[in-house]
Amino acid sequence: MDIWEGIRRKVLVEGVSKRQILRETGIHWKTLKKILNNGIPPGYRQTSVRHQPKIGPFLDRIRQILDDDKKVHKKQRHTAKRIFERLREEGYQGGYTQVKAAVHEMERVGQEVFVPLEHRPGEAQVDFGHALFKFTGQAKAEMKPFFAMALPYSDAIFVQVFERENTEYVWEGHIRAFEHFGGVPSRISYDNTKVMVAQILGVHRRKLTHAFLQLVSHYLFEPYFCTVRRGNEKGVVEGIVKYARLNFMVPVPQIRSLEEFNVTLIDSCRNDLKRRLRGKEGAKEDLFKQDQAAFLPLPAARFDACAKISTMASSLSLVRFDTNDYSVPAEYAHHPVVVKGYVDRVVISHKEKVITTHPRHWGKEGAFFQPVHYLAVLERKPGAFDHARPLKDWPLPECFALLRRRLEAFEKNHGEGTREYIRVLRLLERHSLPALTRAVKQALKFEVASRDAVAQFLLPNYNPRLTVFSLDGREHLKLVRVDKQDIGAYRDLFSLGGVQ
Repeated sequence: MDIWEGIRRKVLVEGVSKRQILRETGIHWKTLKKILNNGIPPGYRQTSVRHQPKIGPFLDRIRQILDDDKKVHKKQRHTAKRIFERLREEGYQGGYTQVKAAVHEMERVGQEVFVPLEHRPGEAQVDFGHALFKFTGQAKAEMKPFFAMALPYSDAIFVQVFERENTEYVWEGHIRAFEHFGGVPSRISYDNTKVMVAQILGVHRRKLTHAFLQLVSHYLFEPYFCTVRRGNEKGVVEGIVKYARLNFMVPVPQIRSLEEFNVTLIDSCRNDLKRRLRGKEGAKEDLFKQDQAAFLPLPAARFDACAKISTMASSLSLVRFDTNDYSVPAEYAHHPVVVKGYVDRVVISHKEKVITTHPRHWGKEGAFFQPVHYLAVLERKPGAFDHARPLKDWPLPECFALLRRRLEAFEKNHGEGTREYIRVLRLLERHSLPALTRAVKQALKFEVASRDAVAQFLLPNYNPRLTVFSLDGREHLKLVRVDKQDIGAYRDLFSLGGVQ
């Protein structure tokens, strides 16, 4: 560059002749002409298309393969290496580098160009992702789905992890997001998932599933569905799914339960509001307030996010839901019941009365019992007590085993002692296990062993002083005057045949 600038200065400023410059430097006159016509070296310029005798005849074939790939899923498209292998089979004699360069150039030219979008306050985008989780006591990590909602205007985010991808998961994700944000976005963008879309009727027209339509009707937001295979239409939440996985779930979380981890996720989402967005003033939380101002209000009642079925309790006091069996109190065997399956629990009702609640289990073909449900039957059949499957591995405190031994030793009939022990256990139908444990320990301490004796220790201890009526703070009652009654008037009842 120094030589270039020096030659230009001598000729154009100092007036040195071109011939003298050619003699002094020994450069060609065409080079001198280029120096004088360009302030900086223009570099090499190809003036004609380079002939490609080996790859040239196969360029149209490469272009055809790439065009055909656009009609199939992106995970099953040709790589440059695979195209090279196919061309070799069709007679190509060149090397892999030429094929790779040709594929790269064609893909570069054919890449789509997008338009930056303006996001209005109060709008949201929803997407779903997957991540690995390691649960305490388990050898292998499990893949779990997570729900993500983003507000593109403020970039506020909400993320929650669930056990399985189903309708309840989609419902509960929306409800928690609305409650977290403090309102309902006016418009929400989605992919075309089967949980939401029953049928695609046009570019953006959809027939919604009955389940998703219930959610929309309850919260009254406008659902918008992206063009098929055009996730870029909700690109903000697509990036949030990746951001949440890399920032909240790396390394693989070591957790005891999803509920516990979801609490930490909510804290992470709140802390994320303190970040500043590139090109915008203030933190995200300042923009989030504008999002909130554009939200629809939350309905007075929370949406009942559950799968509901009507069925019949079996002779074993079991109700089947989602391939698993859950116990109900024995008195409801052979009765019709309604089962509501939430993401975390199963609620069973009879005639609109809740009769039991179980944690929801996500395995297959399991049976889950509450031992108390079967005690009424076992009281009539005490011989089955030690073989009852619902009572297997029931973690009762040691004092219960001691009470049973005393009852069976006290009764001449061994079965009556077991029956009396079952009557004690039936107190769990009305009292908590800690309360009954304390009562059993008290009964053992005073060396009394019976159901009625244990029940006495469950009665509340009243302070008589607290039952005395006081006029303090009731000054208006002090003005009331009650006339004295003549007790002798009751003697007249004896004349009518009353008992003395």
